[in-house]
Parts: sequence; structure tokens; C-alpha cells
Amino acid sequence: MARVLHIEDDAKNRLLVRKLLLAAGHEVVDAETGLEGVRKAGTERPDIVLVDINVPDLDGYEVTLRLRGMSSMQGVPIVAITAEGDRDTSLAVGADGFIAKPIDAKRFPRTVERFLRGHRERAEGDPGDRLRERSQKIVERLERKVVELSEANTRLEAAARLRREFLQNVSHELATPMTPVVGYLQLLLAGELGPLAPLQRKCLTSVQDSTLRLRSVIDTLLDVSSLESRRMHFFVRDYDFRALATQALAESGNSFARVGLELRVEDGGEALEVRGDPDKIKRAMVHILDNAAKFTPSPGEVAVGVRCGGTGAERWCALVVADSGHGVQPDDLERILQPFFQVDGSPTRAHGGVGLGLAFARFVGEAHGGGVEVESPPRQDVAGRRLGGTLVALRVRTRPDAPP
Repeated sequence: MARVLHIEDDAKNRLLVRKLLLAAGHEVVDAETGLEGVRKAGTERPDIVLVDINVPDLDGYEVTLRLRGMSSMQGVPIVAITAEGDRDTSLAVGADGFIAKPIDAKRFPRTVERFLRGHRERAEGDPGDRLRERSQKIVERLERKVVELSEANTRLEAAARLRREFLQNVSHELATPMTPVVGYLQLLLAGELGPLAPLQRKCLTSVQDSTLRLRSVIDTLLDVSSLESRRMHFFVRDYDFRALATQALAESGNSFARVGLELRVEDGGEALEVRGDPDKIKRAMVHILDNAAKFTPSPGEVAVGVRCGGTGAERWCALVVADSGHGVQPDDLERILQPFFQVDGSPTRAHGGVGLGLAFARFVGEAHGGGVEVESPPRQDVAGRRLGGTLVALRVRTRPDAPP
């Protein structure tokens, strides 16, 4: 039994070849495009390759040239199958045979067997002219692709610039009317505008909570757009990293209490003197803590610790947060640190937010000589527990270069 790689974009032709070769006792691996065929040739280790000349992306001639350059394909017969292709050109670029369409169902399995047993066809005359002609067509095609990619890149850069400008403008437009709303709510709740009945105070407190949540989203939008455009201002001073983590934990306490999670915190230690922007570092910490609370179902656990390491200019501190949630798929570990990405981005998702918290934390960490690291499942203990969900660590250098 032989393993046959069949590269063909037409589903009916794939089905016909599969039926004929399976009946003859062979294994068939299908590929719908030239690029997919090249990839599967490297992973599936076929005994023979059947390639249609007119497959998408790379055509059959280009696929044959590429396969002939792979060390793993040395000695493997490649047979071109097409209704319109050129037999001599197929052989010139490295094919060992040519089968015309429509396929003769009776003869096809025997023809494949002949190539498996060593039969090879040869091009008539000097193949040099055909190779040069084919090479010229490939160069022309690559030139068109380079132009298309260059134009697409220009459009993407323009779109990214417009997105940044849109975020900044919208965020500012939203932030402006929020200022008096927040201010008047504080005056009302403080009794500066007259006494409040218990029900009025309860309603206003609920409004204030929602308003502060909206204000936090707006501030994060402003910060991320500023970081992306490298326009964020950092106010650098000395601060205690451990004390800052304690403050962030206190601010996030309501998030954990609201969802009924068990919170474990490592025992404190000596002060950890760090230089940087403590306000933005604390906001990054709060985002990471709130994220753990949001994605850990109740009953569950979240463990928090502060670590330090390195020496001299490379000395660092980190806030480490591990949870017992569902974890993150390997393909999403890097993507969750990108702005606006959410594992479940559907309108019916179970969790709120706009996908900016971890991106903000990453930008702030990188601006302070560190970054954000994600493990799922965690590979280390935090607060004496090895939890099975996700671990997020915000790392900063204790004496970084001046943030941009």
C-alpha cells in the first residue's frame, strides 16, 4: 500500500481519484491548494504526488519546482494531472509523468502503480527553453504579488492610523461629558445638594458604580491609543512595588467578593523600591486582577504573589496572578495580549469588557523594561498553590531606562 498525496482543487476530481486509489489499496491524502500540498508533502511523507496543474495560489508547475527542492522528496515520483497543461513543461520543471484529463478510470490505478514501481517519462528535446519561459512567468507573478502586498501594506498602515485617531477622538468626546456627571454624583452622594432618602442614595450609588466603570473603559481606550502612537506621558518617581500591589489588590477586592472567589495572597516581605510611573503600574495590576476575577468561575481560587529577581541593571519585580479558571488555548496565549482581542468575542459572550486590560498591562510593562507573561496552565506555585487555569505575570525592571 502506498501513501498518495493528491493536490487538486476540484472536489469531484478529488472524490474520483480517492475512490479509484482506495479500491486499489492505497492511502490518499488530499490538498486543495498548492501551498497546502507543499505543506502536506513535508509532513505526510507521501510515496507519490499527483498534482493538478491549475490549483490555486501556487500552480502545479510551481508546486513541482518547490517539491523538487525539498530533501525529503528526493526520489518521490511527481505526476502532473491536467486537461490543459503542457506535458513537456511539466517534465521540464521536474515532474516524472503526465496524465491527461478526463481520467480513464480503468487505466488510472495501473498508471499510478507503474510510477510507484519506477517508471519515469522524459521531455523531448532540450528543456532549457521551457524552464526559462516558466521561470520568467514565475518572476512576473512574484512581481505582481510584491506590488499587491506593498499596496495592501500601505492600506493597512493607513487603516491603523485612522483607527488610532478614531479611538483618541471618540475617547475624548466620551470623556468630556463624563467629567460633570462624575462630579455632580459625588456632590449628591456627599449631601452637598441636599439630603437624600435611602432609596435615592441606593439608586445614585448604583449609577455612580456604572459611571465609574464606564469612565475606566474610556480611560483605558485613551491610554491604549496613546501607547500605540507612543504619545503617552509617564510621570517617573520612586515607589514601593509591594505596597503598590497591596493597593491594587484592595481596589480589586470588590470584584472577587462579587463573584464569591477564594483569594490567596502570599505573605508580605520587605519593601521593594522601584522607579517608574506607579499610577499606570497600579492600573495595569488592577486590570490583571480584575481579569482573573472575571474569568474564574465560582467556586474558584485566585492566588497572588510578588516576586523579585535579577541583579544590577537587570533587577526586576513582578506581580504574579494565577487562577483556577478554564485556562487559555495555546493558540490564544499571545493573542490575548493584543488590543481588542477576546477569546469569546461574540455579542452573547458570558464576560464583559472590550479586550483592552491585558493589552494595556503589556504596553505599560514593556515601557518599564519588562512586559506581561502568560502561562496556561501555570508552571509554578503562587501563594503555596499550583492552580490549573492561567497565570499572568506583570514584570517591570526596578531601574528601567526612561519610559518613552
